[in-house]
Amino acid sequence: MLAIVMLFGPSVRLKAATAPGTGIEGSVRISPTHGGPIKLGEPDSAPLANATLVVESAAGTSKTVTTDEQGHFKIELPPGRYSIRTEKVGMKGRGCGMTDIEVTAGTFKQVKLDCDTGMR
Repeated sequence: MLAIVMLFGPSVRLKAATAPGTGIEGSVRISPTHGGPIKLGEPDSAPLANATLVVESAAGTSKTVTTDEQGHFKIELPPGRYSIRTEKVGMKGRGCGMTDIEVTAGTFKQVKLDCDTGMR
């Protein structure tokens, strides 16, 4: 019996050590993608690829993350409250963002940013 515990004991500890991370993940889309009326079957939004996002904690510290080609991002953060915003790339005005995002231990908070390009 002792040999079995010794064989399987370390693997149980490894699984506990690889618990899910904590942070924010999601996607950023912009719309409309062109001026004028939208035609049936024509996409009216697109992923915001390679965009810099600024993530700021309630304490005032900040980190940046860049979206991939599909507008997705993932950033590890300690539990707490955060805001997230894009830089002005591809949008008129001040960009877009989201406030009061609560990150809890062991999970990645899912967010979706839909940003307005200002085109009409």
